[in-house]
Amino acid sequence: MTGEHWTIEIDSAVCVGSGLCAGSAARTFTLDTAGRATAPESPVPADPDLLEAAENCPAAAITLRTAEEGKEIFAP
Repeated sequence: MTGEHWTIEIDSAVCVGSGLCAGSAARTFTLDTAGRATAPESPVPADPDLLEAAENCPAAAITLRTAEEGKEIFAP
């Protein structure tokens, strides 16, 4: 993962605002005023915490892709 960057896509239509993503990767995910997940502008440095957040999202609202090739790393 060193030097690799990922893009983050959050499907706000299915996000339930559980906050698990913000708990797993607090440096990346925050919750907006409606309680839904938000992420910073992509790309972001690859981080195992991001993968954990995507895998544990109860609404399956997070997709991660490589910034360079657009290859799916994790998709619901």
